[in-house]
Amino acid sequence: MRRLLIIAVLIELGLLLIVVPWSTYWERNYFAQISPVVQAIVTNNYVRGAITGLGAVNVLAALADLAALVRRRTS
Repeated sequence: MRRLLIIAVLIELGLLLIVVPWSTYWERNYFAQISPVVQAIVTNNYVRGAITGLGAVNVLAALADLAALVRRRTS
């Protein structure tokens, strides 16, 4: 049961990291509005893509863990 909870958290975190960098919330956060340097970094498409890539890695890791769990239960 605990492992399924970890898998669910990884999937949710991964999907959040995939979606949020491309939303308007990402550009209007407190830290980005304080400093122009942070604003430039946060709105850079390469940074957004890197964070989206981390989200994809989280989702893939969760799916691999889920597949291993299913294989273990079926054998």
